[in-house]
Amino acid sequence: MHIKRINHTEHHLVVDLFDQYRVFYNQPSDKKLADNYILQRLENNESAIFVALENVDGNVVPVGFTQLYPTYSSVRAVKNWILNDLYVDADHRKKGIGEKLIQAAMEFAKADNATYVQLETATDNHNAQRLYETIGFVKQQPEEGFFVYRITL
Repeated sequence: MHIKRINHTEHHLVVDLFDQYRVFYNQPSDKKLADNYILQRLENNESAIFVALENVDGNVVPVGFTQLYPTYSSVRAVKNWILNDLYVDADHRKKGIGEKLIQAAMEFAKADNATYVQLETATDNHNAQRLYETIGFVKQQPEEGFFVYRITL
């Protein structure tokens, strides 16, 4: 298995996986939307995407991906990364692919001088929670001294 960061010319490698990821989160399958979304993020340099490639029956195929988005702190004057998407094809789970994708993301963020990688997962996604905690992620409370506000538009 090989993990690599992709650029916009390689976006096709993750389109099917991204579509499956969205379906996992109860969204309708829409490969055109997936293709456009991934291509735009990469062309605009708005995210970093890593893909796991594995040899399957003599063919190298994408079996998982992770996508990170930058986040900035004006007060701390730093850029950090949000690991927003992580997906491994159902036929390739329990092989350590998710962990390797996360490790690649963390190495990338560290090389980019980030001070943290943050992620979220559903409260009922116990497999993901175990993986994150095994790697060393710590469940966080809101940062001390700040409230988080959100408005739905």
